[in-house]
Formats: sequence, structure tokens, C-alpha cells
Amino acid sequence: MQKGFTLIQTVATAGVFSAVSFWYGFMFGRESARKELNDLIENLRRSSSDATSTAPPPPEQS
Repeated sequence: MQKGFTLIQTVATAGVFSAVSFWYGFMFGRESARKELNDLIENLRRSSSDATSTAPPPPEQS
């Protein structure tokens, strides 16, 4: 009985590990980007509502 990995088993194990690592990194990066984008949108909404509440009303046209 042989103990140890054959070349095919080693390559297959490395491939599975690589695929799982890629998937995890992709999902983590996607979630991180989503959170950053959400924060950016919230900041823009806040600054937009602050600007409209502090800005003087537009002049009336006759």
C-alpha cells in the first residue's frame, strides 16, 4: 500500500484549493465593494439633503 500523493492527486488538490481561494476572495471583494458603495451613496445623500436644507430658496421669477 502506497502512502503519499501521486502527481495527479497533488495537482487536483492544488486546483481545488485554488478554486476555493478564488471564490472566497471574489465573494469577499464583492461584499467589500458593496459596503463601500453603500457608504458612498449614503454620504452623497446626506450632503445632498444638507445642501438643500441650508441653501436659500431660489429667486422668484416675475
